[in-house]
Amino acid sequence: MNPFGLIILSAVALAGIMWIQSRPPQLRERAKWQLVIILCALFLLYLSVTGRLHWLGAVLAVLLPFSRRLIPLLRYLPFLQQLYKQRQQQQPGSSNNRSRVQSAILEMSLEHDTGAMHGTVLQGPLSGKTLGSLSETQFIELLQYCREHDQESTQLLEAYLDKRFGDSWRQDDPGAGKDSHTNQAGPLSEAEAYDILGLEPGASESDIINAHRRLIQKLHPDRGGSNYLAARINEAKDRLLG
Repeated sequence: MNPFGLIILSAVALAGIMWIQSRPPQLRERAKWQLVIILCALFLLYLSVTGRLHWLGAVLAVLLPFSRRLIPLLRYLPFLQQLYKQRQQQQPGSSNNRSRVQSAILEMSLEHDTGAMHGTVLQGPLSGKTLGSLSETQFIELLQYCREHDQESTQLLEAYLDKRFGDSWRQDDPGAGKDSHTNQAGPLSEAEAYDILGLEPGASESDIINAHRRLIQKLHPDRGGSNYLAARINEAKDRLLG
C-alpha cells in the first residue's frame, strides 16, 4: 500500500477513535460500526483510484471455495450476539440496560430488557442480604423496619413486592394501612435522575426521552407496574429536562 494512503487511512482511524471516545457510552457501539463502514469505504475508494480494485475480486475468488464451510457457522451468530450482550451487561460501570434507585435502606435495580427487579438491603437486621434470597417472614420483617425508619424505602420495597408477587403479599401484611412517621422522598439530584433512567451523565435530550418512554411502558400502573416507580421515572425526566 502506498505510504501516503496508509498515512491518510491511519489519520482517519485515529480521528475516528477519538470521536468514539467523545460520544456518550450508550452511543459508542453504534459509532464503532459507523467508523468501520467509513474505513471500508475509504479503502475501496483507494483501491479504485489506484487501479487495484481487481485485487478484491481476486481475494473473493480465493475464498469462494471455502464458503460452503463458512456458511454453516452462521447459525451460531444469534448465540454469539446474545453472549456478547450478556458480557456487556456484566461489565462494571455499564448502566445502558439497567436503572438504579437507592434509598436509605435499599438499593434497587431494574433490567430494561426483561423488566426484572433486583435489590440489596443496605442497613438494618437484614443488611447485606439480597431481596431474592429473603423468605416471606423476612420480607415482612424488612417491611416493618422500613416503615419505622424511612418512607422512601417503604415505597421502594412495596414496589418490588408488587412487581414480584402482585397484590397477594398484601393479604399477609400485618401493617397494611399504617402510616410511617417519616417524610416522603425528597427531590432527586441530577445523578439520581440519571441512575433511575439508566443513563450516563451528559446523555442527550433524545436519549432521556427514549429512556423515559421505554421505562414508563414497563412500569406504568395501568400495566401492572408501580405508582411509586412511575412517579420517580417521571420526576427523573423532569429533573434532567428542566
